[in-house]
Amino acid sequence: MQGNKIPYIQMVNITKSFGKVIANNNINLEVHGGEVHALLGENGAGKSTLMNMLSGVYTPDSGSIFLHGKEKKFTSPGDAIKSGVGMIYQHFKLIENMTAVDNVIIGQKNKLFLNKKRNIKTIEDIVNRFGLEVNLNKNVYEMSVGEKQNLEILKVLYRGANILILDEPTAVFTPQESEKLFKIVKNMKNQGCAVIFITHKMDEVMAMADRITVLRKGETIATLNKLETNPKELTDLMVGRSVDLSIKRLPFNKGNKILEVNNLKVVNEEKIEVIRNVSFNVHEGEILGIAGIAGSGQKELCEAIAGIQKTDDGEIIFEEENIVGKSAREIITKGISMSFIPEDRLGMGLVASMDMVDNLLLKSYQLKRGVFINRKPMEKKAKEMIEKLEIKTPSIHYPIRYLSGGNIQKILLGRELSLYPKLLIMAYPVRGLDVNTCYTIYDLINEEKGKGNSVIYIGEDLDVLMELCDRIMVLYNGEVTGILDAKNTTKEEIGMLMVGNRKGEEAS
Repeated sequence: MQGNKIPYIQMVNITKSFGKVIANNNINLEVHGGEVHALLGENGAGKSTLMNMLSGVYTPDSGSIFLHGKEKKFTSPGDAIKSGVGMIYQHFKLIENMTAVDNVIIGQKNKLFLNKKRNIKTIEDIVNRFGLEVNLNKNVYEMSVGEKQNLEILKVLYRGANILILDEPTAVFTPQESEKLFKIVKNMKNQGCAVIFITHKMDEVMAMADRITVLRKGETIATLNKLETNPKELTDLMVGRSVDLSIKRLPFNKGNKILEVNNLKVVNEEKIEVIRNVSFNVHEGEILGIAGIAGSGQKELCEAIAGIQKTDDGEIIFEEENIVGKSAREIITKGISMSFIPEDRLGMGLVASMDMVDNLLLKSYQLKRGVFINRKPMEKKAKEMIEKLEIKTPSIHYPIRYLSGGNIQKILLGRELSLYPKLLIMAYPVRGLDVNTCYTIYDLINEEKGKGNSVIYIGEDLDVLMELCDRIMVLYNGEVTGILDAKNTTKEEIGMLMVGNRKGEEAS
């Protein structure tokens, strides 16, 4: 770490409340130039709120923010950018039908027309200095996720940022894209920038960070040097107790085929073939992992099996019955035990304005006969779920929109498991969740496997896919590029299949 005496960032006794909820309580954070600083904490620990104050989105109720030793009072993100703070969000803010260079210089007064050549030279210098892989003449809609993120970084560096905040920067990256980002972050550090990154991935913390600040329940718990700590200590500090960080791989006793998909084809509303000639099977008591870069057809495949997405060709045989053409409701009412946890928890899975009980009733009423609904069993089930899954909610009648992402996910998962499925389809069930909640979900998946039930698990963390699953199927551009034995593969092999290289060996 470069030894600047005055820290680039000092956040002193920062407090922020939203109504009765105290999001940040007297938090202190110090980051130096030439330092990569990781911010860790469970969902709802206050990380995003703190960074939103540093980037001008929120104003602290009390406390002070100093940049380069001078106190700052931001009233907007524009104020923070002028002071050299750039935040890279998970959801990019780019104009899809414009080129990279126009995305960088748009909004810069008088620059677009008057000094475009000079601006392009400045942009090219930044690209070369930091090792950013950006084709300046390429339209955004043609870019990969990694290229778009590089463009967002280029935008804030062009505006003079020397403090960068990266929020879950590798959430949907391949291992190769993550490696490229780590090199860029290293270049930023070597150029004297202060980099803060929020992540739930411990391997990234240990690979990238110089120091780590742990938040818990809105308070600063500790700031540690990376070389003097380990993932176990960090997780225990985040959670407030000792946590077992191992995924137990239960033996796979290969049962009968429960699901067989043959030559499946799905065409979306834009008449694009999003699933092409996909064939695979799932056995009883098996966890089949699905890997692929974002938009490779994972979502459409899940929705086709669950009866949400129309199938254009092929067969989906569940327990020896072809279910193609049946609606989601027909699949449930026929007693076909299939549960689907969608990628968009609130968009498709749950109703935000409803409480736990009503959200449980949403699914179960389809299995009931008659007009009258008895709420008592669902109230009992909701209380059992709160205890078993450690759901944090003021009451079973509290609207779920006010709960954290982790608690919403637990409610959705608990609801699906309450139907006793034989096949559970899970799309990104731990995306954006803290370590403790992730391991609760892995344990529940193994519990289903232990009962002889089957799971299709779509995930982003390749280490988890390799530890949890029996086989891993890789999708690229709507096609299967390989099906691998999870115990006998590597991240590199999966990564190659994820970008369309078909060298992976089939495992039946």
